[in-house]
Amino acid sequence: MTDNLTGVWDGTFVQRQVGMVTFLATLIESGGALTGNVTEPCTVPACPISTHNASIAGHRSGSAVSFIKRYEPPGHGYGTVSYEGSVNAEATEIDGRWKVPGTADSGTFLMVRSSKPAEAVAAEQRTKEPAP
Repeated sequence: MTDNLTGVWDGTFVQRQVGMVTFLATLIESGGALTGNVTEPCTVPACPISTHNASIAGHRSGSAVSFIKRYEPPGHGYGTVSYEGSVNAEATEIDGRWKVPGTADSGTFLMVRSSKPAEAVAAEQRTKEPAP
């Protein structure tokens, strides 16, 4: 796998009691280090701002990707979130799990290069899964 992760990514994460939340991430990969930023809607009831901004700092080693998303400014129920996942062979999708450090809050996430919206890929994956 040699494809660089630098680019714009459409993402979704699933949050308990909220459901699917969409976000837009810009990643920059240099020598395995990942940096970037994220914008996403505030999902906390009565949130005084409609959109949150966050920075990303992490790394990639082969197909393994991990980063910390740090909300700027923190507050309104938002601080830092750790993400761990894997990138596919074409470097067009990253999927895995997120967790709020020090809490039981966690869930899944999917990021897709912006040429194909993450919600469409998530829907395609659900149709491919065997019925329970």
